[in-house]
Amino acid sequence: MANASISLNQQTKFVAALAAICAVFWTIAAIHPVDRQAWILENLLLVLFVFALSLTHQHLQLSNASYIFIALFVILHTIGAHYTYAKMPVGLWAKDFLGFSRNHADRAAHFGFGFFLAFPVRELLLRFGGIRRGWSFWLPPAIILAISGFFEILEGIIAQIVRPDLGIAYLGTQGDIWDAQKDMAAAFLGAILTAVLLSLRHARR
Repeated sequence: MANASISLNQQTKFVAALAAICAVFWTIAAIHPVDRQAWILENLLLVLFVFALSLTHQHLQLSNASYIFIALFVILHTIGAHYTYAKMPVGLWAKDFLGFSRNHADRAAHFGFGFFLAFPVRELLLRFGGIRRGWSFWLPPAIILAISGFFEILEGIIAQIVRPDLGIAYLGTQGDIWDAQKDMAAAFLGAILTAVLLSLRHARR
């Protein structure tokens, strides 16, 4: 019991350190964002996500690796929200250098969503879902795809309710009518890559 308490205390400190790092990135990104109104909209869901994590941390007690992946995604999204994904400098550079028709930074962020969050989703399935280990590799991509689709719908609703005139800047469609579907596909591919890497790692053991 004492060892478990010490372990939980150590992880709490580790998660607190990750949260502090994310808070630093978020604070810096909050200073003079490219589009303040779009930044606020981009951060609504992020704040709710982080708040939910803080409420469930003691109960879920995910691994340190899961919290690292979550922190990496939060930082990635924080940077994207600062610039708005359509104006991300690295995406604009890639657009000019590689001749893309649009800034693909938003697709990279959705890919990161799937890639980084598939790991903690798998961990939750193993711990609370009661599924076999084999299924634990391939159910997370399906769950990530479902979550991605849900958030695409939710983002559209929020944009229409809060500021309809900011819908395009917030959603970052860049004139692509299939933008939501392509974003979902990017998230799905990111989760598939994580599933493949984890299954290969497991097979080598």
